Amino acid sequence: MKSIVVVDYGMGNLRSVAKALEHVAPQHRIMVSDEPKAIDHCDRLVLPGQGAMPDCMQKLKASGLLENVLRAAETKPLLGVCIGEQMLFERSEEGPSEGLGLLPGAVLRFGAMSGLKIPHMGWNRVWPSESFIGHPLWQGIEAGSYFYFVHSYYVQASDSSHIAASTEYGIRFTSAVSSHNIFATQFHPEKSAEHGLRLYENFVRWDP
Repeated sequence: MKSIVVVDYGMGNLRSVAKALEHVAPQHRIMVSDEPKAIDHCDRLVLPGQGAMPDCMQKLKASGLLENVLRAAETKPLLGVCIGEQMLFERSEEGPSEGLGLLPGAVLRFGAMSGLKIPHMGWNRVWPSESFIGHPLWQGIEAGSYFYFVHSYYVQASDSSHIAASTEYGIRFTSAVSSHNIFATQFHPEKSAEHGLRLYENFVRWDP
């Protein structure tokens, strides 16, 4: 039986992510784990995150799982969710904080735009980038489908080829990124009803 590990480093919506994966992948072993060996031996990895990026990075380093996550990210399908997406980049204005450096770019805060509430919270439309239309993670999900967001910061990828989707909120910001075996979303698939479940199902089937 193949296994999917949701990394438990003390931050993130772990149980909801695991329940969503269990729903779409009953043939897989779904584990919420803080064990280095579980990460080393799993077939797929989900890196969640919730709260503030400096706290998430500090917790990940303190957990002793950092090197295991970095090794897994080299070869295994990895899905980052919310702060788990932001952590993939080099640095963040929040804190400021260093990230994992797996993708080039930075994490920026939404500016004080007139009439816009921060954090950006609630349902919003996600538009796959032209080069990602037909990507396995978007299979069965129409362009412009609604997903659920809760965030005050967003990623700015240095390499535009990594931008898998964007969303409008005062500005057009990146709401999903991908590179090789890594895919990550700013929104929460586990809170996004049928479209979120379909994205998790697509991740389980993805063979990058």
